[in-house]
Amino acid sequence: MSVQDIEEKLKAAEERRQLLESNKMAALSAKMSKIEEANRKRDEYNNQFITTTKEALDQKMGQHVEKREAIITDLKSKMKDHIENVEKTRLTLEQQTDEVRTAIEDKLKTASQQRDDNIKKMLERLKEHEEQVQKVREQNTQRLQQLDAAIQEKLGQARTRKEQIEQEQREKLRNHLNKSMEVKQFVEETVKARISGVAAFIEDKLATALLKREEQIRRKSDIAKKYVNMPPPSLNNFCRIPDAGESVHFVYNNICV
Repeated sequence: MSVQDIEEKLKAAEERRQLLESNKMAALSAKMSKIEEANRKRDEYNNQFITTTKEALDQKMGQHVEKREAIITDLKSKMKDHIENVEKTRLTLEQQTDEVRTAIEDKLKTASQQRDDNIKKMLERLKEHEEQVQKVREQNTQRLQQLDAAIQEKLGQARTRKEQIEQEQREKLRNHLNKSMEVKQFVEETVKARISGVAAFIEDKLATALLKREEQIRRKSDIAKKYVNMPPPSLNNFCRIPDAGESVHFVYNNICV
């Protein structure tokens, strides 16, 4: 084996090593592309989830506001009807009072003898009537206060429910974002660990291959030096004619090699 053959084999080994390194780097690049694609899809899913959740929350809040406004409108309509009924009752009572007063005046004009007794009776009736009117007014005032308290209570419940829904949605979004961050951190740590492991593996393999190559070069160089320093063989030095596929043996310093 000549020095040129050794150099060609070393060159071929170097080309194989470079090809192996190129294949490993291509595989590593493919893995990194898959990881980046997974991260992109995860980000798209997170953005879609946040948008969908926000739209659902806005829709719920809009429905809630519409229901609250409908309740308030209905209560206002009922209060308006009730006030109109109270006003009609008041007008009727006033009309009756006027009629009673007119009747009293007529009777006073026509019946002077019974005037005192009739006046007394009429005054008692008027007093009872005023008391009844006062009771009706108090009842109406109490009902209005109850309706107002009921409206305020329902508005407070609606406000509390709205705040509770918003808090629940914010908590869900916060938990989802925390989970997304944990998954992202886990993926990044896994990728870093794998990259570090692959780099260490490649460095170890390269160091081992370099040591082996240096050892082979050293051995082949020693053999080449040994052959170069040997005198050229003569026909008398050959032990025998080699068969096909056998190495050539020759005698050097009375030793058959």
